[in-house]
Amino acid sequence: MSELTYRDAIRETLREALSDDDRVFLMGEDIGAYGGAYGVTRGLMEEFGEHRVKDSPIAEEVLVGAGIGSAMGGLRPVVELMTINFSLLASDQIVNIAAKLLYMSGGQLSVPLIIRTVTGGGSQLAATHSQNLEGWYAQVPGLKVVAPATPYDARGLLRTAFEDLNPVIFVEHSLLYGSKGEVPDEPYSVPFGSADIKRRGADVSIIAYLRMVPVALEAAEELAKEGIEAEVIDLRSLRPLDRDTILDSVRKTNRAVVVEEGWRTGGFGAEIASSIMEGAFDDLDAPVARVAGEEVPMPYNRNLERAAIPGPRNVIDAVKSLL
Repeated sequence: MSELTYRDAIRETLREALSDDDRVFLMGEDIGAYGGAYGVTRGLMEEFGEHRVKDSPIAEEVLVGAGIGSAMGGLRPVVELMTINFSLLASDQIVNIAAKLLYMSGGQLSVPLIIRTVTGGGSQLAATHSQNLEGWYAQVPGLKVVAPATPYDARGLLRTAFEDLNPVIFVEHSLLYGSKGEVPDEPYSVPFGSADIKRRGADVSIIAYLRMVPVALEAAEELAKEGIEAEVIDLRSLRPLDRDTILDSVRKTNRAVVVEEGWRTGGFGAEIASSIMEGAFDDLDAPVARVAGEEVPMPYNRNLERAAIPGPRNVIDAVKSLL
């Protein structure tokens, strides 16, 4: 086992893919000489050359379109979109082309494209750079949307993405890049559609993903001091979604709190809450509680930004409201 940061786990998996498969190449804004906006691709251009690690113009629609075309032609492109906010400029290519080519071609054309991008707030990047849009893409048949919260899951899920013939939106969070965790030295993968129980408990199920997983775990530790044992479930994958793990947990604890960083209205948390109501209604001793970000464009001001993003206290209050 080695201790890696979230950033290093992703970089080492990209390096492994570039070394093992000549079809793999990376493409994105500032990913080459600069090493990526978040330092993930640092050193890869020097190691593999400009033909494998390609700096691109600021043109997200062109980036994704070129990725789709090269994937159709037999390559294995990894397109980095600096933030998920910028994916809106490429949303037609992602939703209407990449997601639908396999179906509309009757299975003749696959698009093994990985789109790496960063979601969420917390870095004082203001309203147009701090949104959580991964739930939008999780609505679209033909796309797979994964969201690792730990270095172990980041490495394992990215390995699985390289094995998939479908377009994969690989969603990262900037505040997780420096987090550390144990990662096996031997090869392994994490399957899509497989949630992970990060903490066992019997009193309430807390369901979260990405940055909200450590927030939920911190809340669970505080609740334990008061004799409340929370089970924390990390979704890891939004599409496909592991409903079975969620429902099994809720049937055991009889209470559920769904936590997400994005907006409550139309948020992905509503899909989870609905799944619980449909699959475990008779097991619930209280309504499903939801914790989400404030319904505002993300403020730049540091204190206001912190107030807009859910923290452990919000989760604790939601749990106590059910007990």
